[in-house]
Amino acid sequence: MTSSRTGALPPDPPPPAPGGSPTEVRGSAAGGSGGSGPGASRGGPRAGGSGPGSGDGAGDGAGAWAARAASRLGGGAAQLFLVVVALFWLMPTVGLLLSSLRSSSDISGSGWWTVFTAPAQLTVENYSAILRNDTITDSLLSTVTITVPATLLVVVVGSLAGYAFAWMEFPGRDWWFLAVVGLLVVPVQVALVPVSKLFGEIGVFETTLGVVLFHTAFGLPFAIFLLRNFFAEIPRELLEAARLDGAGEIRLFARVVLPLGGPAIASLGIFQFLWVWNDMLVALIFADSDAPPITVALQQQVRQFGNNIDVLAPGAFVSMVVPLAVFFAFQRQFVSGVMAGAVK
Repeated sequence: MTSSRTGALPPDPPPPAPGGSPTEVRGSAAGGSGGSGPGASRGGPRAGGSGPGSGDGAGDGAGAWAARAASRLGGGAAQLFLVVVALFWLMPTVGLLLSSLRSSSDISGSGWWTVFTAPAQLTVENYSAILRNDTITDSLLSTVTITVPATLLVVVVGSLAGYAFAWMEFPGRDWWFLAVVGLLVVPVQVALVPVSKLFGEIGVFETTLGVVLFHTAFGLPFAIFLLRNFFAEIPRELLEAARLDGAGEIRLFARVVLPLGGPAIASLGIFQFLWVWNDMLVALIFADSDAPPITVALQQQVRQFGNNIDVLAPGAFVSMVVPLAVFFAFQRQFVSGVMAGAVK
């Protein structure tokens, strides 16, 4: 009775009777295992090999083999694919660099890939000419004077506004934040004409201040949206503990929020710096024509001298070096900010 209730194996068969054959003993044992108890009903399919146990074992083996094959093939194939994509992605930059190191006659006579068979073509004379070109050097200085203030203003004002929208109570906070989010969909081209008229009336049209104000105004909606969402993920207990210790809003922002929001702020700063440095449309309209940024200066070189690749190639590569250096300098903070927003 205990065996049939618990599903245990049936008891050993009785010893053979005197004169009984081994065949009869095996038959009686088989007959005992084919009873109608619960233990026999579960043991039957396993003995027959047609139950789910045998099918699951085969499926698990096939799935494990497929997983191992996919991991081996996927790892090598993924690495090869990434290498190929990286090579194609870097090919224009490599071509620009090699073209900037060739003379105008070599550029007009053959492609940049010929330097691999004739490395004697490489020279730094183009870069020496660029450094002696006052238009290019002045444009680089103008680009720095526009990009740095526009980036700092967006980061500072966006951080303060993001903290206010996340943790401070004031009338109409949610509606003001919705208005800021709505400004994200306003294209720059729509504001060019009215802002030009406004800047002309207040006297900042075609000035560095006008370009900085324009970039700051259009960079703040994204900055506030990004930092507000990041600051809102900070645990409330940390802020309450700081308030209990007597910290005011400014000290709380400087001592608690800013250190925790460093990755997001670094990511915002990199984005804003790249946008302003590589901008041409706003600089072409609002910047001073006597001291244009590097993008406008290179465009003017094309208009004046035609296809002057020995000037354009080194100038374009020099304009790429600064944002690349900024990106790689803050690469760790940038990745931390992106991953922090994904994990939270």
